[in-house]
Amino acid sequence: MCVLCVVLMLAMLLTGTSQLTAEQTIYLMFHSDRFLLLGLAVVILSATYPRFGFIKREVEGDVAGHRQQIDTAFQAAGFRFVREEQGKLIYRGEGLMRRLTLLFEDEICVSQQGKMIQIEGIRRGVARVVYRLDSYIQMVRRDEA
Repeated sequence: MCVLCVVLMLAMLLTGTSQLTAEQTIYLMFHSDRFLLLGLAVVILSATYPRFGFIKREVEGDVAGHRQQIDTAFQAAGFRFVREEQGKLIYRGEGLMRRLTLLFEDEICVSQQGKMIQIEGIRRGVARVVYRLDSYIQMVRRDEA
């Protein structure tokens, strides 16, 4: 939020759309109720973001048996395999722009939990991967039947 505020102020100053000078803008920001409101909004957003920004989802399957489908689902969603550690597969956004759109909070972990494949990470990425992965696994099961 703070970075966004600074970028907007800078853009307004550079384009001449601001009616105030840089000094006046900073003075008003730190000596007004708006700054307190912005600070409160940042604190509330920071406190609640992990709750609504990250999720765990499960898909019926086996990590080892469906590794090709997992890799394909992640690749289709814009992620690439990074490493494997302690029984977890770690994926990250493919390329700088993808990572930037996810605010560099792009790490998604895949692990085996009983008969389920557990996928944990940022909500947007996990939702896209789970949808694709479930479809890919269902296609494999239909082909095997």
